[in-house]
Amino acid sequence: MVVIGLGRFGGALARELISQGSEVLALDANPTLVQQFSDELTHVAVADTTDMDALEQLGVPDFPHAVVGIGSNMEASILTTSLLSDFHIPRIWAKATSRRHGQILERVGAHHVVLPEHDMGERVAHLVTGRMIDYVEFDTDYAMAKTSAPKTSIGKTLTASGLRHHFDITVVAIKRRGGEFTYTTPDTVVAEGDELIVSGRIQEVERFADLT
Repeated sequence: MVVIGLGRFGGALARELISQGSEVLALDANPTLVQQFSDELTHVAVADTTDMDALEQLGVPDFPHAVVGIGSNMEASILTTSLLSDFHIPRIWAKATSRRHGQILERVGAHHVVLPEHDMGERVAHLVTGRMIDYVEFDTDYAMAKTSAPKTSIGKTLTASGLRHHFDITVVAIKRRGGEFTYTTPDTVVAEGDELIVSGRIQEVERFADLT
């Protein structure tokens, strides 16, 4: 895995990948940042990642995955992503600072675009209302949420409660009070105090959460 940009996002990502046992080549144009990470990461180097020759000398084209974590310099972010695409790297992830930035990154070759601040803002907005215990948005119109079981479903099986039919959501897993999450079946009975993980279109997930 190549991680380009050792700011807050890229640095945290590189550390986590190392802790999971992944081999990481981390690059940044800032010598101070590279020095800071030299004791934590196995392979870290100072590089101008908008320079094709520099990337080739470091063996970047040989990696199957790359993450562009450059945030403050949009031009460098876009040029670097474009070069990685020219190398035909199979999976390119890129951090964007705005939706417009993300659209440009996709056009020049990023397979996945991450908007950390925006995504976290949306997640927190759902949590602070108190309707959901946790929330993850997977696409522009699809999400999963952890929420309390609505009173109307208590004592009934998932089939009998009709949650899927009435709300167009799927109850993926259930957690008993003091227990662990387990996968559900149509015959799973919902009890008071249960937590549910539900999936579906964002609007339907939010509508379902309003019941709790």
